[in-house]
Amino acid sequence: MLAMRRKKGDNAMYRSVSTGPVRMGLALGAATVSAVLCATAGAAAPAHATGGAARDLSERVGVQRACPVVYFDLGETLVHTADDGATSYHPGAAAYLRALRARHIKVGLITNVPSSWGATDAERAARLKSEVDSTWRGSAPFAWKDFGDRILTPRTEAERKPAPVLWQRAKDLSGGCRLVYQAETAEEVGVATSLGYLAYQVDRPHRPAYLPVGLIELLGRLPR
Repeated sequence: MLAMRRKKGDNAMYRSVSTGPVRMGLALGAATVSAVLCATAGAAAPAHATGGAARDLSERVGVQRACPVVYFDLGETLVHTADDGATSYHPGAAAYLRALRARHIKVGLITNVPSSWGATDAERAARLKSEVDSTWRGSAPFAWKDFGDRILTPRTEAERKPAPVLWQRAKDLSGGCRLVYQAETAEEVGVATSLGYLAYQVDRPHRPAYLPVGLIELLGRLPR
């Protein structure tokens, strides 16, 4: 599948990135856990308050109701491409998407495809689905329905990641919800972080494969 094969080439390039962004990604993971745990402790008082008092306190400190949106890269983050070109879920991805679905957490894709695949995001998304499904070898189909219309792809070749355009578009469409981005490359994590996302590099040693769902759920309740 064209998009996945291109991604494999991209991976080789990203592996040559200096260790600086990688260290940043590791530090970000630790900082995320720390921040959410602190927020949990800070939220204890409102949780024990009653009725209107709790609501008033939430409004005063600017607590945002839980509405995070989790965006992903696709290739080698949620989907794995084998040497023979067959595609399937990346290890752990299907269970992770099910866990997000069970918590009613919205998900989306920010992924590179050829801009020639269509004039709109919907057209390019349809072609992407066709390309993935035509090589799919997984025991269960990819959960396209979970992503709805939140599949953002480049309108021009200049918009291809790591250009910040797609992340900015997702941010503009977020309705004020906090945004998470997860990918396998340190460079993409760095760009997303610079735009205000909580970004997480997947499949790093000694860390959860994906950002824990419980932390994402709490993220939506952190003060703005």
